[in-house]
Amino acid sequence: MSEITSNPLLALVKERGLIDDLQLEEVTQEQTRSGKPMGQILKDFGLVDTSTQLQLISEHLGTEVIEIREGDITPEILEAVPGATARMYQCLPVAVYGSSIQVAFLDPLNPQMIDDLGFTLGKEIQVVVADPAQVEKAINKFYPEDSGSVSEILKQLGADFDSGKEVAEVATTSATTYDVTDLTDQANATPIIKFVNLVLFQAIQDRASDIHFEPFEDEFKIRYRVDGALYEMSPPPKHLALPVTSRLKVMANLNISERRLPQDGRITINLGGRQVDLRVSTLPTQFGESVVLRVLDRSALKLELESLGFPKLIFDYVSEAIQQPNGIFVVTGPTGCGKTTTLYSALRRINTMDSKLLTAEDPVEFDIEGIMQVAVNEAVGMTFGKALRSFLRQDPDVIMLGEMRDLETSQVAIQASLTGHLVLSTLHTNDAPGAVTRLVDMGVEPFLISSTLMAVLAQRLVRTVCKKCRTPFEPTENQLSLLNLSPHDVGDKVFYYGRGCSNCNDTGYRGRKGIFELLVVHEAIRRLINDRAPTVVIRQKAVELGMVTLREDGLRGIFDGETTIEEILKYT
Repeated sequence: MSEITSNPLLALVKERGLIDDLQLEEVTQEQTRSGKPMGQILKDFGLVDTSTQLQLISEHLGTEVIEIREGDITPEILEAVPGATARMYQCLPVAVYGSSIQVAFLDPLNPQMIDDLGFTLGKEIQVVVADPAQVEKAINKFYPEDSGSVSEILKQLGADFDSGKEVAEVATTSATTYDVTDLTDQANATPIIKFVNLVLFQAIQDRASDIHFEPFEDEFKIRYRVDGALYEMSPPPKHLALPVTSRLKVMANLNISERRLPQDGRITINLGGRQVDLRVSTLPTQFGESVVLRVLDRSALKLELESLGFPKLIFDYVSEAIQQPNGIFVVTGPTGCGKTTTLYSALRRINTMDSKLLTAEDPVEFDIEGIMQVAVNEAVGMTFGKALRSFLRQDPDVIMLGEMRDLETSQVAIQASLTGHLVLSTLHTNDAPGAVTRLVDMGVEPFLISSTLMAVLAQRLVRTVCKKCRTPFEPTENQLSLLNLSPHDVGDKVFYYGRGCSNCNDTGYRGRKGIFELLVVHEAIRRLINDRAPTVVIRQKAVELGMVTLREDGLRGIFDGETTIEEILKYT
């Protein structure tokens, strides 16, 4: 029953006998899979409509259901809750009576959020229940995104938080002793909590994949990465570096008094009914600790092979390859090119009742139900090699290896493949043929590679042109020559670029797509591997046998108007 009680709406619906155990299991699985709000899932499955849900919630909270009429919401009411706060707590004020405010929340069953809001505003909060879709629409209308929200809170911080300077002066990066309780108090001060929550909220709203907190000699920078490019937020005063990093460490259950060694942790936060996991990594630098958060948004991630944008031939091959009883399938590319997502999607496809799947990862990025996931921890001696060897005694059908990083790991992976297991893994190489020579360089015998390796998939993520401001243009001969194209090759194909608009933060790009290169190990390629042929020779042979290179797949993206010449030149 634990997973039911962890979702209050589901508990209410079950309590009233509106769904049976089988339906309960179905909706729980759907939420784990898609990360959608439970109310939406119950409605989509035709089990409980929105009005019944609202009625249940209001009876449970002892309040009323209201209809949000945008005309009734006056500027005075809106002023009761600042924009940044309304977006952070996903709430809308609907009436004000003296020192109490009537508020409709996107998630009214989250008591913690309601208490926090009351504490932040210093007012009494009366909760009313309204259709979440109406609440969300009204929040977006009345409190539009503005970069001023961070500056608003920074102004408050400037006033409330001069005490930060004192601790910042005491706590230098050397081993000076300073009071941990002081640090903890600072990390738990309301303005700091508000500021950190807001930075995380805004970065996640902007679809950031990483958030960087970086202390320098004279400033404290906050940057985040969207679609592979870094953007800077308005920087907070330097003396907030320590309380902010301490706050992040408190949230991730790290040791805040240890500032000389790197630490890793995890934060799980709830944003407007969505669960977002953040992977936290701290690094001691000359001017304090640098903290990087990796955003793992379950709802943004659709772990389905179909949604990865493979060309049809590659999709068909990969779908077939992962059904094989044994062999090694390798995905290669630089950090952050979506290798793990591809492998997870493949695992999801073959994660059935009749097969046992084991993964060794450093660290485990997403929890997938039905798969045994093991975190590699070099510090305690739990290496990839050690994990793999014990895997073989666990009777798996499929093994996923975070990375084949040395000879030991590669040999055990090959051993696993030869003893009848399918092995999926990643490598860091520039292209698919390079993976073969990389394994040989590690010291793996060529005949072992040629007899176990089924295929290598190289991939990159390139930014896609923003649909709202996409503009056609005529490429220059110089641009075409960089792509090895002549005006004759182009014919009447149209090229596009993004002018920049509010939809894409004036970058001209929104979202990313994959470009791929698949090397299938045919008989001819096997012979070349056995002869220790260099990458160039293997590459030429593969192209002869029909391999589409990353650059050619990128051209497909340009001709389809999905990406730009610059992006393809940058990544291929």
